[in-house]
Amino acid sequence: MSEIAHKSFAIEQAAPANNAAAGHNGGPTLDEAHRPEWGDGGIGNYFYWKAAHRRAWHNPSPGIVAFRIQKAERLGLTYEEYTLEILERGRHLQIEDVERIAEIKQARAAKNRG
Repeated sequence: MSEIAHKSFAIEQAAPANNAAAGHNGGPTLDEAHRPEWGDGGIGNYFYWKAAHRRAWHNPSPGIVAFRIQKAERLGLTYEEYTLEILERGRHLQIEDVERIAEIKQARAAKNRG
């Protein structure tokens, strides 16, 4: 086998199987309907909620993060679960909040199952 034929055979073997026509950029088909990031419904308060979410989760001080991590570990929760509880309910969970902690753990287990 000549050297040129050997190189072209190696290139064909290395190239992935591509069913796209020549000149196709590999992007999504134009037949699919565009779905905006806020979903199928109206836009409503989407951008207000998005900005509020960004502010709520944006870089708390290292001291606050360390405090929340310690409290979360003590209660058997993740940092995200503990912080979300503060943001949703406006209060820090205590060891006496057994029922609410159990609800959060049950929701986590249900989420992990599928």
